Amino acid sequence: MDETTRITLRPPGGLDERQAGRAGSARRSPGSETVHRPEAERAAGTGREPR
Repeated sequence: MDETTRITLRPPGGLDERQAGRAGSARRSPGSETVHRPEAERAAGTGREPR
């Protein structure tokens, strides 16, 4: 059995709508997009350093 961690995110205004739009165009759920996006950017080397 896989262990999973459940978290709740409270995105700033407008981010959830943009994320839902990207998820829909990529045929992913918004939750799946939340995981996919940072992983894809990290793999591509485009992730930004925290401020």
